[in-house]
Amino acid sequence: MSLLANPVLCGSICFVVGSASGYWLWRWKQRSIGTALTLKAQSALERANCEAQALSRETLLRANEEALKIRQETEASFARHHQELSEAQKRLVERESLINRQLENIVEEEKRLRSQQAVCQKKTDELDHQRHELCEVARQRRQELQCVCQLSEAEARTQLLKEVELESLQDASHLTRHILDEARARAEEKARRIISLAIQRYAGEHTYEISSATVTLPGEEIKGRIIGREGRNIRAFEAATGMTVLIDDTPNAVVLSGFDPVRREIARESMQRLILDGRIHPTRIEEVVAKVSQEMDETIVRLGEEAVHRTGLPPLHREVTKLLGRLRFRHSFSQNVLDHSVEVAHLTGLMAAELGLEVSAAKRSGLLHDIGKAINHEVEGAHALIGADLLRRYGESEEVVNAVASHHDEAPHHGLLGILVSAADAISASRPGARSETMTTYIKRVEDLEKIGQSFPGVEKCFAVQAGRELRVVVEPERINDDQAYALARSISRKIESELQYPGQIRVTVLRETRCVDFAK
Repeated sequence: MSLLANPVLCGSICFVVGSASGYWLWRWKQRSIGTALTLKAQSALERANCEAQALSRETLLRANEEALKIRQETEASFARHHQELSEAQKRLVERESLINRQLENIVEEEKRLRSQQAVCQKKTDELDHQRHELCEVARQRRQELQCVCQLSEAEARTQLLKEVELESLQDASHLTRHILDEARARAEEKARRIISLAIQRYAGEHTYEISSATVTLPGEEIKGRIIGREGRNIRAFEAATGMTVLIDDTPNAVVLSGFDPVRREIARESMQRLILDGRIHPTRIEEVVAKVSQEMDETIVRLGEEAVHRTGLPPLHREVTKLLGRLRFRHSFSQNVLDHSVEVAHLTGLMAAELGLEVSAAKRSGLLHDIGKAINHEVEGAHALIGADLLRRYGESEEVVNAVASHHDEAPHHGLLGILVSAADAISASRPGARSETMTTYIKRVEDLEKIGQSFPGVEKCFAVQAGRELRVVVEPERINDDQAYALARSISRKIESELQYPGQIRVTVLRETRCVDFAK
């Protein structure tokens, strides 16, 4: 009652009791929190231990795998090195055995050579002895002959010289006849060239193999369309082109005849275009021929410019270039005149460079030396003189003009260029294959050559080479000796001269071969 009556004391007691109960409540809470934290730490520690053990096992497993892999690689490397060493040792053993065999062969070869040398020396001594005996026998025979024929050695030599002189005179006579025959052959060739050139420059009504072109037809029915109603199409074509159209019994072909090669080419191209087009009537024929003629003028200029470019010369006058392009459609003994002119230009330039002359003027002279062949028949005269007058009119130098005029000796030479052009012209024309002959004539000439060579005894094989300009004869060495080989070559040459006709000369080569064969065992 007294406590309740004292409010201060009552409040103090209540404060103390409340403070004690709060303290114990705080201690209980702290103890609960510590227990929970301890359990969590133990759980985390256990998980960490498990993870560490798993990581340790995985690391140990990887380390074992790496160690096993390194061990396998090391063992494989050791095995490979061991195999390489074994192979190297095997090769060394084989090389050593090979060297030993080669040394043995060399020793045996040396022994054999020494024995052969001894045999050869012995034979040489025997040959020397026989030579001395032969000289002695020859001297004795000369003495006996002098006693028998009552001639001294000087008189016999004089008689022999007379016989040799007589034989030499006969050979000189044969050589003279050969030169004359060759001159006649060249004269005939020049005549044929002049006639062929005249035919090309004159547009007449004659027929020759260089004055016609053949156009292939897709069928026989096209011939009627080319002729047209009452022949009006063929008349229109001939009037437009200046060529003669020949339609005969030749299957699937039409022949265009004329001596102007440019107009013949225009006619051939026009006919092919009309056949492909299918529309063949007078108006269409005139259109096509006019168009082809215009294109041909452009083509001629382009061909002339290409020829000038190929020779490395500066551009020429347009009219000269056009005439130069027309040479593409002219031929001389199957040799294209434009290609021949370009070849002569290069040859002339090379020779001029060797002589220290102006190369440009030399090439210009060689390229233009046959420009007169592009002029039609209306201008009369030799093509060299016509070409020279033409070049003088278009402003070419007198040096080039004289070279063109004199390359066939139809005008006097005023310098070396004309001589060089003439030489280059002859070289280009005489090049094997430049001016071809018919295949039948060539094959027959080659067969005749080989038959003549085979007709002599002791001949094993014969070969005609260099387009029939050389005959190579292989003889049997057992039947023909060296002296007989020279005589055989001369006999074959004389037989060829007497039985065959050929341009130029034919070289006869006799081959005698001796083979010595032995075997190393």
